Amino acid sequence: MLRTFVACASILCALAAPAGAAGIQLLDSETGLRGAIWYPCAREPERVALGNLDVGADFRLMGVKDCPMAGGKLPLVLFSHGRGGWFGQHHDTAEALADAGFIVAAINHPGDTFSDSSRRDTLSILASRPVDMIRLLDFALYDWKDRATIDPARIGFFGFSLGGYTGLVLIGTTPDFERVAGLCKETTGTCAQLHSGEARPNPPHDARIRAAVIVDPVPSLFTQTNLAAIHVPFQFWRSQFGGPGVGDGAGNARVAGVLPGTPDIHVVPAGHYAFLAPCSPELAAAIPRICTDTPADFDRAAFHREFNANVIRFLREHLGP
Repeated sequence: MLRTFVACASILCALAAPAGAAGIQLLDSETGLRGAIWYPCAREPERVALGNLDVGADFRLMGVKDCPMAGGKLPLVLFSHGRGGWFGQHHDTAEALADAGFIVAAINHPGDTFSDSSRRDTLSILASRPVDMIRLLDFALYDWKDRATIDPARIGFFGFSLGGYTGLVLIGTTPDFERVAGLCKETTGTCAQLHSGEARPNPPHDARIRAAVIVDPVPSLFTQTNLAAIHVPFQFWRSQFGGPGVGDGAGNARVAGVLPGTPDIHVVPAGHYAFLAPCSPELAAAIPRICTDTPADFDRAAFHREFNANVIRFLREHLGP
């Protein structure tokens, strides 16, 4: 059940086709956050080394490091990665949003990244993930050197898999841990903690988030009752065939059927991994399981062009151009 939360297992997820221009500022240990901020940039992109951000000395993202900011009072979108992932696993979507005039901020969730599994599959990580995003938002609004370029009234969110859980919590949902405890059959990890009588987390919400994109979230913690607390517009994506962490797709079909209001719902005829950035030949050879889509003829690169365009459209509609 909860132990199978999944996302990209390696930083190689970002070895994909180059995207358009985006400025990149890296966040490191001096800020207490490890990740990056993408933003509009008028210069041609190049490969940006990630230094000491625990992603490998030879790894690069496409963009312009420390490019001068273009524009002001821009909308900000927070990104939350999946289980065992990292801040750049949706780099193509972050770059597309930056090209479209958004600022994007993403960080590694401590204890649940490809290189740090110290708190993976624990109740504590379910409590801390929303807190991580609140810390990131506070940093961007109050401590980031270019904070004046952000419009604090236009804050959005993008989350995949366990990051989708993070987003649903932030925009108002209280997870139903009792439901999950009743479904859990495992004797280790989160299930064991739920059955041990350990106190249930009470993760925080954040009313500053005005719109969200929720992508193939872990469905077991959500019901019609707790989802009814959401009162902000959101776009909901689910995979038809599911995958590790989200089951066979039926769970998110159930969630989609009980979402409140009139969310913008999309069903993708593929598996869970299709939402990760398109794979390079090197990545496909190194980790074929996250690059092999279902069905075999699914075109991930073509899908991501449509996916990114729809995410931009939705966030422009609800956060402004």
